[in-house]
Amino acid sequence: MDETHTQEPTVEMSLEALSQALSKASEDLVSVRAALDTARADIATRNTSLSRQVVKDADRVIRSLRDTDAGLRDVLQDLASRE
Repeated sequence: MDETHTQEPTVEMSLEALSQALSKASEDLVSVRAALDTARADIATRNTSLSRQVVKDADRVIRSLRDTDAGLRDVLQDLASRE
């Protein structure tokens, strides 16, 4: 195969890439959750106010996580239907 032709990813390649992405994301989510919990505790004890941008960003992330959750459910359903 020459350089002008790209190889189509196989199912195995796609599932491996998804697995690796999920592994990295799960580590990142654990770290972010710990940081969020610390920030929330700090905000509560100091009665600190934050910009509305934090709320906007949090809403955007929540929507993205919901979309990701739905996509992962679709992948699992597709895998289950192969039997």
